[in-house]
Amino acid sequence: MNKNKSGRTHRMPSIRKNYTYNLIYQVMTLLTPFITTPYLSRVLGPDGTGIQSYTNSVVQYFAIAAALGTASYGQREIAMHRDDREALNRLFWEIELLCAGTTAVCLVFWLGVIGCSKEYAPYYAALSMTLIAVAFDISWFFGGLEEYGLIVLRNMAVKCVGIVLLFLFIRTKNDLLLYVALTAATGLLGNISMWGYLKPFVGKPDIRQLKPLRHLKETLVYFIPTIATSVYTILDKTMLGWFTDGDKSQNGYYEYATGFVNMSKILIMSFNAVMSARMSYLFGAGKLDEVRERLRGSLDFVLLLAIPITLGLSGIAAGFVPWFLGDAYLPVIPLMYVCAPLVLVVGLSDCLGSQILTPAGLRAQSGRAIVGGAVVNFILNLILIPKFQSYGAAAASVAAECFITLLYLRLGKGFVTLPLLWKCIWRRLIAGVCMFISVAVLGRTLVKLWGYSPAVTFLQIGAGAVVYGMILLVLRDPFIWKQVERIIKKQEYV
Repeated sequence: MNKNKSGRTHRMPSIRKNYTYNLIYQVMTLLTPFITTPYLSRVLGPDGTGIQSYTNSVVQYFAIAAALGTASYGQREIAMHRDDREALNRLFWEIELLCAGTTAVCLVFWLGVIGCSKEYAPYYAALSMTLIAVAFDISWFFGGLEEYGLIVLRNMAVKCVGIVLLFLFIRTKNDLLLYVALTAATGLLGNISMWGYLKPFVGKPDIRQLKPLRHLKETLVYFIPTIATSVYTILDKTMLGWFTDGDKSQNGYYEYATGFVNMSKILIMSFNAVMSARMSYLFGAGKLDEVRERLRGSLDFVLLLAIPITLGLSGIAAGFVPWFLGDAYLPVIPLMYVCAPLVLVVGLSDCLGSQILTPAGLRAQSGRAIVGGAVVNFILNLILIPKFQSYGAAAASVAAECFITLLYLRLGKGFVTLPLLWKCIWRRLIAGVCMFISVAVLGRTLVKLWGYSPAVTFLQIGAGAVVYGMILLVLRDPFIWKQVERIIKKQEYV
């Protein structure tokens, strides 16, 4: 227990409990596309999906500018000052006012985009709600307090409402605009709902003491890498739209291929997000030995998941896409092969960035690395997209992420070494390759017998997990054996 400066006593939030909260939400996030994607892919078609992907990529630039880095900066500041109620209250209102102001400015420019657009003006108008939602997003505050239960509750409720509305109202290709509007509206209402949980943590602001502009310089430090990151997470979709003119099917293929990759890595990203606030607290308290210890455990866990997910995604792609998306989306299969390494590369860079560089106040240095990666991605997009279309965009993204990860490793060399990484990787790599071969062979065999079906995919996943786990046991992977020993000890006490 800790006592804050206002005399209030509180327990240190549990990392395991917070990760469980996030895991529940992420599992729901994984399951949701299995309910909605087969329906949407067939109702909207590749062109409809492509239009949604393209227009959403455009509004995301304005949303990123509106947030101005306040999410990462705000969570870090709240985590470092959560024991001081007075400072906490002032920080929240100052950062929130700054975000509201930047959102208002961006909204003015967004109205200009709507006025200048002809073909996509209705979609842009509906997406205005996505931009407005930025001003109401206070998840960074609860993240800094490590109150992830509240965030998960909100997100799950929003997803459930969104699923119900989708099946009620989206019936044909002509409902594309309505789908865009529903998605934006549920996001906005979800952010507004979070304000109902705020009262126990924050009091009324003293307007005279608030100085929101004092945070502008620091938020810009966080904003620069954020906008740079968008170059290879959003601009590739925008550039695909530019180079393919009226044919938005390439955007549709790319949207689903990258979507599957993003779905696959959310368990890793969830863990990193939970650990980020705790690392900020430990850095603020000067507990560097504990930082190193926790980072070693984090890398071990992240690589344990990332390697089999990367190879497993490639192993199931050929049998998964035909039944899940339909025959119109077969180009997604080779795209998944190209995009799959992003799970491992991004998982590693996100671990280093969220658990070391940002908590340690090295955001400016990591920002320069991201800018460098963005430049690499932009140049490769210009070269590869005109010739290879969505495959070129995917290859450019993988190359940019590899470049950034290498720079992150260099920045974090005081905490991470290559021998440490190799120690965490080599057993998992052997097990992962064996798993990939078994999954691919099993898939081809079962497809010949049963055709493309969910049963084939789920059997591949189950068999792959068993092969991966058994080989790690044979290789005496320290992390796996530690868990086995814990289970054995618990059985002995029973």
